[in-house]
Amino acid sequence: MSELVASLSLTEFFKSLLDEVIGRQRVRITEVTEFYLVNLLSEFALTDKLFTREEDGRKDHEPLALLYHQALQQERNERIRTLRRLGDVSLYTAGFFSSALQSGVVGPDYYIQMGGTAYGQVAELSPAAQVYGELRDKFRALVEVLEEIAARGMVKAGPSGALKVYESWARSGSDRLERVLVDAGMVPPPKGLPN
Repeated sequence: MSELVASLSLTEFFKSLLDEVIGRQRVRITEVTEFYLVNLLSEFALTDKLFTREEDGRKDHEPLALLYHQALQQERNERIRTLRRLGDVSLYTAGFFSSALQSGVVGPDYYIQMGGTAYGQVAELSPAAQVYGELRDKFRALVEVLEEIAARGMVKAGPSGALKVYESWARSGSDRLERVLVDAGMVPPPKGLPN
């Protein structure tokens, strides 16, 4: 007889994970902002949504400065859409690919600055100003939340992911990454950190 495996939808999975991490990091966000983030995570889990498709069929990442320039040339509704995409891509990229950005031409701070600015402008233009204002105001904290979600996922994915998290922790000394490794049983808890 085969075992029945219960599975959550992608949305339920990210909601549960987001609740856990924002609780652990003591980040307070409104319910509507949490809903926005869960949908963002679910949407970008499909790489087609994160990247654009080039004419030759390759997937590529839109440069943030070009998105921003494009937004400045657009009418209000299109500008909101483009700035929102800029904020979303910046938040997701800075959170999930922070380690890779450290060795890139522009680092995570560039993504944080561009994303926070984009959300701030959307807050001024959009009827949903509260959500975008909160995303702007808590952008750096939310990047850290996504960074932890990414690290926990990598550790659960297997040895190569766990090794990447360990290497990032060894380079950065990040308390968040250390907590992920401690929780996974990969490093002993430091003095003062509860088991």
